[in-house]
Amino acid sequence: MNIDSIKNGIVIDHIKAKKGMEIYKALNLGELDCSVAIITNAKSQKMGRKDIIKIDKNIDLDLDILGYLDSNITINIIKDNERKEKYHVELPKEIVNIAKCKNPRCITSSENELQQIFVLTDKDKKTYRCKYCETLKEE
Repeated sequence: MNIDSIKNGIVIDHIKAKKGMEIYKALNLGELDCSVAIITNAKSQKMGRKDIIKIDKNIDLDLDILGYLDSNITINIIKDNERKEKYHVELPKEIVNIAKCKNPRCITSSENELQQIFVLTDKDKKTYRCKYCETLKEE
């Protein structure tokens, strides 16, 4: 298989295997007017198997979504065929409008204009709770 290199763009690397499509959809990458390549189940010495997403354009990424979906992701910024920046995403302390509270008595169920906010309560277990009613976010 041959995937062209990127002259200017972004490579999202070290995605947990089979999570690439979920990230593609969450970031709305299908709406971009540039090439986007998703490589699934690529061999990795570090991870065994991994997914990679290549975006042939520099765009603003929602790092909270990336950190929430997979906090082991690496972002590479490519300029003039060279990696100019590399950084890791982190588990966000708070996620906004990424998930919905399942509690029917939560204020977000009746107040539609209210943002869905979840707060990280246990970093080791990656546990989030609703900011308003403290309901545990379900996986």
